[in-house]
Amino acid sequence: MQPFPSANRLQQPARRIEAIDAARGIALLAMVSYHFTWDLEFFGYAPPGLTAFGGWKIYARGIATSFLFLVGVSLMLAHGDGVRWRGFGKRLAMIVAAATAITIATWFATPGSFIFFGILHHIALASVLGLAFLRFPAWALALTAILVAAAPHYARLPAFDHPALWWLGLSTVSPRSNDYVPLFPWFAAVLAGMVAVRFARHFGLLARLGGELPQRTARPLVKIGQHSLAFYLVHQPVLVACVWLFAHIWPAPAQDPRAGFLQGCESYCHESRDQTFCTAYCACMFDAVQNEDILDKVMRGKQTAELSSRLGELASTCTVETDMRLMGEEK
Repeated sequence: MQPFPSANRLQQPARRIEAIDAARGIALLAMVSYHFTWDLEFFGYAPPGLTAFGGWKIYARGIATSFLFLVGVSLMLAHGDGVRWRGFGKRLAMIVAAATAITIATWFATPGSFIFFGILHHIALASVLGLAFLRFPAWALALTAILVAAAPHYARLPAFDHPALWWLGLSTVSPRSNDYVPLFPWFAAVLAGMVAVRFARHFGLLARLGGELPQRTARPLVKIGQHSLAFYLVHQPVLVACVWLFAHIWPAPAQDPRAGFLQGCESYCHESRDQTFCTAYCACMFDAVQNEDILDKVMRGKQTAELSSRLGELASTCTVETDMRLMGEEK
């Protein structure tokens, strides 16, 4: 049973909603700012771990959420009253091809952290899965979104630890990848976008948003949003090329491996523990990876499944040792 049955067709705008294109354009520009900062970190101009933790991590998640939310919005607007298979198939093929190209390129560029299931991979899968939810009432969509978002908290199991299942997002290990957007919990953002369209139709908001934006300043954002896939594929290679050229003219200062390791480690550690613990824990980890002669591999991101497993063992050992040491000092 459809919610708000009289609203679905009557409130559908006759023209493309440029406000949605502009929102997509804003999200793309935000992604450019994040990737540029990531590139500066990669080439040594920014502290290690800067974009992976803290405020930058929240910023990155906000950008990904906005993209996937708009995927749900667009899916419902385009196919909510019946799937247009020709247009859907063409768009899906383009996204799958782009996602495959990114996987291949990053496999050669950064094999230890290549993108095996990033934002484009997720969009491709979410577009297909989303078709099954087009006829769901708003309350069912919202409930499903909540369950999907919460899944990593109640359904994470060792059974999903095999690399072939990492795309689900339910493994007990954290795969190393430069862009990891698994099905759970991120599909919730797509469903939320579909819910938003349901309510927007009911309250007549789509009719108000329909048509062109009057402001000339919004035109560049609209154009970027209308060509989002091309913009996404081009922007990072251009940024990397620019920073690479800059690095050959003004190289970043060489960083002490110990300082770089400790800075990145403590940034990660501070997500869950206090300063006292993190300082001692990261010192333990540095000594451990140095003794194992794997510091260079860790710093360069050349992380295999075997190395990842070993780092997990070292982390567990250092956690226990640090906790016991701090407990002894308190006594």
